[in-house]
Amino acid sequence: MTFLSPDRDDIIDQIADIFERRGADTYLGGAVTMAEHMYQTATLALAEGAPDALVVAALLHDIGHYTSEFGEYRAEDTLDRHHDAAGAKLLEGVFPPIVVECVRLHVAAKRYLCATDAGYYDTLSPPSKHSLALQGGPMNLAELAAFRSLDFHLGAVRVRRWDDGGKTTGVKTLSFDDFRPLLRKVLGADGTGERT
Repeated sequence: MTFLSPDRDDIIDQIADIFERRGADTYLGGAVTMAEHMYQTATLALAEGAPDALVVAALLHDIGHYTSEFGEYRAEDTLDRHHDAAGAKLLEGVFPPIVVECVRLHVAAKRYLCATDAGYYDTLSPPSKHSLALQGGPMNLAELAAFRSLDFHLGAVRVRRWDDGGKTTGVKTLSFDDFRPLLRKVLGADGTGERT
């Protein structure tokens, strides 16, 4: 069951309202806000020429921080708050599967990269390192095989890389209104996430 309205423009307005009300929250105790982080992540995806659905997944990847029944992340957390699952639950049945699954899998992608890329862990911010420990740490061999078998795992890895790059102060990005046409397009797409 989704929290979002089935009407495309209403969905976009509801998400815009979330960004407006909560976007100024600090991103994981860092120097950028939640909105700045998500805009930077999506802007990096755009700059790389990513398919529309992946740009939208990048924009919305952390929306679960606002909607998780377990509350917001805090530096002193000792349990994972499952913002990835909360974000996917919010978007499920409304956005194409590639968007939903890349949101759901962006945390798993961090665990995957920590297990497969020797230098990746050292690139993580301190809050990302802390949350990694709460999320299960680097994947083991069975988890790696299971992750690789998922349809949208490569897209989730791309979203994760942009996520890691979207934490810089003073970066000029697009605004939510700039992303509205892309959101409309993806909401009306056939779910493949390909540019038309």
